[in-house]
Amino acid sequence: MMKTFRGTYTVMITPFTAAGEVDVAALRAFVDWQIAEGIHGLIPLGSTGEFLSMDDDEKALVAEVVIRQTAGRVPVLIGTGAEDTREVVRLSRRAEKLGADGVMIIPPFYSTPTDGELVHHYKTVADAIALPIMVYNNPATANVDLKPQLVARIAEIDNCLYIKESTLEVTRVRDIIRLCGDRMTVFGGILGFESFVEGAQGWVAVASNVVPAEMGRIFSLVADHGAIKEARELYLKYLPVIEFVGGQAYVAGSKALLGHMGFAAGNPRPPRLPLPAAQDAAARALVKSFDLVWRGAPVVAA
Repeated sequence: MMKTFRGTYTVMITPFTAAGEVDVAALRAFVDWQIAEGIHGLIPLGSTGEFLSMDDDEKALVAEVVIRQTAGRVPVLIGTGAEDTREVVRLSRRAEKLGADGVMIIPPFYSTPTDGELVHHYKTVADAIALPIMVYNNPATANVDLKPQLVARIAEIDNCLYIKESTLEVTRVRDIIRLCGDRMTVFGGILGFESFVEGAQGWVAVASNVVPAEMGRIFSLVADHGAIKEARELYLKYLPVIEFVGGQAYVAGSKALLGHMGFAAGNPRPPRLPLPAAQDAAARALVKSFDLVWRGAPVVAA
């Protein structure tokens, strides 16, 4: 039975040790803290998880640790994007074998495939697995744009059931729902609150790495209670955190905030670098102003 995905899902950071290796103990603690804070789902090995800076063994390790530590408490979708369709099939089959609830797949990000090639890409992967697929539209990084008309074609593929829509055009949510109906469930990417108002049933969020309870509550207020005014007030309150981890510094910014909260997230991997001193000071000030404190299990930097 396929699980239904709904709510705020954290596209997770990957903690690294001081030596730059995957920090398994910190990753387990991070999973437990996210779930204790009320997050609705977890997505390791997305862009925020630095999947492009990991070798294959590390990707397998991260996927296995997150799936096992979660132990069915919330859905886990594994990022399985790659440039080669055959590689996406291999990674997606491995995620399925490890016990993932679904996969999130960004389009091939170098070859600028045509619409027909994109449909073929997703159908090839879908035919190879039984898991639900979350298609990921992020034209800023993938160099192709999955516009609503193309999404409607992809939605004809049986298990392409979800889309993370990461543009700043919130009308995309409206149009995907209008064109696809119940064949494609929309998750916001960059825009959370605005997407919920347009009918999105979830949010793949970066900021929930830092404030999972609050990002989850924004969704619940709109989607479960229709409390749009209250949700908007909460959204605007936390907009400084959301904006801080937006743009180019989404990895380094998230790790800096977590570090100042007391969680040993480690540094990003090159070519990404830790935040420059001025931005790091701003991160520290933001943590102080919002009184953000790591309340998970103690994790000592390795």
